[in-house]
Amino acid sequence: MRRKEYPAESVHPFHMQPLIFDCDGTLADTMPLHWEAWQIITGKYSIHFPEDRFYALGGVPSRDILIILAGEQNRGDIHPLKIAQEKEAAYLKLLPQVGPIEPVVTIARENRGKVPMGVASGGSRKAIHQVLDHLGIREWFGAIVTHEDVVNQKPAPDIFLEAARRLGVDPIHCRAFEDTDLGMAAIRAAGMDAVDVRTLR
Repeated sequence: MRRKEYPAESVHPFHMQPLIFDCDGTLADTMPLHWEAWQIITGKYSIHFPEDRFYALGGVPSRDILIILAGEQNRGDIHPLKIAQEKEAAYLKLLPQVGPIEPVVTIARENRGKVPMGVASGGSRKAIHQVLDHLGIREWFGAIVTHEDVVNQKPAPDIFLEAARRLGVDPIHCRAFEDTDLGMAAIRAAGMDAVDVRTLR
């Protein structure tokens, strides 16, 4: 059965479904800061990574992005894990600038304590926990799943399925929120109702 998709403005009134949120670009306005960190790192290593490609790969872990770019650009000198760690360090220095995406955080706030809620993010555990702590919302979520917790990344459904498993809910009953095409594909593959938060932005 094809699952429903909703524009973000249609999620009120809420129908008591478990909610699962992406973090970067969905709960937290982090994408411009990630791009700033990427510019620092790609400049340092002379890696070609245009901004439209960055947004198209939203939700893909930095290590995996660097593997893709190294292969495309025939760059055997690129060490994906090392450079990904440098990129994350550059990003974390910018974390005090992170703000909420208020319409989405409002949905989470209004349903806090009423239904199971989780986070399913392609970011690192360290970065996602720090962002949620910075926004003061980490305790709202009964499960926080990041790229370290699954083998297959978005657009595979694994992150969303693992969040549902940790919440103890059936994925088919969940509604999930995303801001990228890859993330929306992951939600669909998980069999969940999908909300594209880009309609708010």
